[in-house]
Amino acid sequence: MPGQQEQRTRTVSLVLGSGGARGLAHIGVIRELEARGYEIRAIAGSSMGALVGGIHGLGELGTYADWVQGLSQADVIGLLDWSFSDGGMIRGHKLMRKLEDLVGDRNIEDLPISYTAVAVDIRRGKEIWMTDGSLFDAIRASIAIPAIFAPHRYHGRALVDGGLLNPVPVAPTLRTLTDLTIVVDLNGPAPKTALEKDQNEDGDEAHSGVLKRMLGYVESLRMNGTPAAERLALSEVLMRSLETMQAALTQHHLAVFRPDLVVSVPKNACMFHEFHRAGPVIELGREIARARLDELEENGTPGTPY
Repeated sequence: MPGQQEQRTRTVSLVLGSGGARGLAHIGVIRELEARGYEIRAIAGSSMGALVGGIHGLGELGTYADWVQGLSQADVIGLLDWSFSDGGMIRGHKLMRKLEDLVGDRNIEDLPISYTAVAVDIRRGKEIWMTDGSLFDAIRASIAIPAIFAPHRYHGRALVDGGLLNPVPVAPTLRTLTDLTIVVDLNGPAPKTALEKDQNEDGDEAHSGVLKRMLGYVESLRMNGTPAAERLALSEVLMRSLETMQAALTQHHLAVFRPDLVVSVPKNACMFHEFHRAGPVIELGREIARARLDELEENGTPGTPY
């Protein structure tokens, strides 16, 4: 209209954090950004952040979201190829083949947005930024949770989950000039209002999913004589340790890089393996993003950290 200033589309560098199945919340965040007209020009992700961000870069996030929302616990187990001799309990080949069949693969440099998957060279103890070559090579490396997934062998290196050193990789996005840097942190505080778990889902009590019980069985093989009531399952010790470490690293990175907005998903939104709960987790991500973006649009300006 005459006399009315045209509103310019705001561009975004999006940082998608690590956190297992909680990473499905990234889908909801992306949907809310797009619904509001934001243009995502750069994505950097660790672990599930790399997976969701890469599939978004392919333009296939809707296909992936529809598929993952249809998974049952049995379907999730069916995607796992178990191994106890390759540096992890799960090889990951079967899952990656399914994802490639679902959405296709492409070289990262051919994507329409700037994309970085963060992994860790476990032998050298170095953070690796994967910015070219096969997208699914990069994703497979970035999701390799230590001791759960076997390391990904790539160009003579053994690569594991990027969240081990950098759960919220802001730095790779700094090469792209955008209006806003938005971080999605999957290790946020756990308020009472966080997503409730359905204790009767699939006939299991809360925290007793099939995968957790299988990992717990592996731990029981140690037969160390500790009373059952005092034991913590291997999966619980591992994931609590990783989450504690990642929460501390996240706070450090956010203090250093001071993004314009942080969308914080509660760490108790779901357990790391609960991909069968995709629908509620995706919606939770969108609800939290909606509230945070409302705050930004009403009160904030680019460059004002939240």
